[in-house]
Amino acid sequence: MKTEWLKKAVLGLMAGSLLLVGGAGSVHAQDEIVIGGNLELTGNASAYGAPAAQALEMLVEEVNAAGGILGGKQLKAEIIDNQSDLTESASIATRLADSEAVGIIGPTATGVTKAAIPVTNRAGVANIFAASTGDGLTLDESGSVLEYIFRVCFEDSYQGLAAGTYASKELGFKKAYIITDQALEYSMALADAFTETFTRNGGEIVGTQAYQSGDTDFSAILSGLLGQDLDLIYIPGYYTETGLIIKQARELGITAPIMGGDGYHSETLMELAGKENATDIYFTTHFSLEDEDPKVQTFIQNFEAKFGNKPDTFSALGYDAGSLLVDAIERAGSTDRDAIQKALAETKDFAGITGTFSIDEQHNPTKPTLMLKLEQGEVADIQEASAE
Repeated sequence: MKTEWLKKAVLGLMAGSLLLVGGAGSVHAQDEIVIGGNLELTGNASAYGAPAAQALEMLVEEVNAAGGILGGKQLKAEIIDNQSDLTESASIATRLADSEAVGIIGPTATGVTKAAIPVTNRAGVANIFAASTGDGLTLDESGSVLEYIFRVCFEDSYQGLAAGTYASKELGFKKAYIITDQALEYSMALADAFTETFTRNGGEIVGTQAYQSGDTDFSAILSGLLGQDLDLIYIPGYYTETGLIIKQARELGITAPIMGGDGYHSETLMELAGKENATDIYFTTHFSLEDEDPKVQTFIQNFEAKFGNKPDTFSALGYDAGSLLVDAIERAGSTDRDAIQKALAETKDFAGITGTFSIDEQHNPTKPTLMLKLEQGEVADIQEASAE
């Protein structure tokens, strides 16, 4: 569901389908360093791509205001709308790979991302994904790492691993019931990963149930939980269904804690569940407005001052993707694509908005998730959660 601010953001970002952000002059000027953006400004994934594009725009302005990079060169972002379309994504990846861009940010949606990967990796230009969380995106079919493919978000299954560990070790839960969306690969991946670490740490899965994307009546599933001996209900799904499940569970008198993944991270979850029902709700995510880290709060203030609304998870991840590329250019001391790729692969302890991370051997970030706890629909606690 698009909010009004997102609609305004898309209109503001689009000048045709191309947005140039940075200093004056041609994108080929020798005193400018160009980074590409293959992002979803329109289409069904614009809720991910448009906020990331905003964050990239803000980052470029900040870098240039601070004196630029590599001894004063101005930074320019060439952001092109892939319209949330696979064919368009591949075409834009080719266009940017053939341009002066020293690296590329995006796409943000996993499906659209898959269309760009073969193009950019073959061309030998570093491609950083902000929010494409699908498992295995940085690997080829044989399991070998794709040399020029990186991301700053954790994989889907990692959230499940972290949740299972947190539920067992930090919360001390012993018995969990799992409800999955059988039509959603995301849901199944999180559930399998949760089961792995929860049972490894001595927990027991006491039952499972499944629903289908688009369902609205969960009474049959939830009635089966009444009287069950359980400590936790793990429901890894999207807010469209999980908001209704939370509401119906609480109205049936089911008070057990409910846990899920970043699919919960939407104000719409609260609208569907009702704030009075959203108590003892836990979910893993990448970013929180309530994070007290001064760096995070400065980012939030700057973003709100520029765009008139608070940033979301995709804004924060987009900012981190762009910042990581800028950092790699500085560490490489060059705009040579191979040198930048090497610097990215060697990243250690990068201090991002979504956490401090290194890039591992599979080109994924090594960082904990955030575990948010809701009470009466408000964030009551934030803790780090890892798979260890």
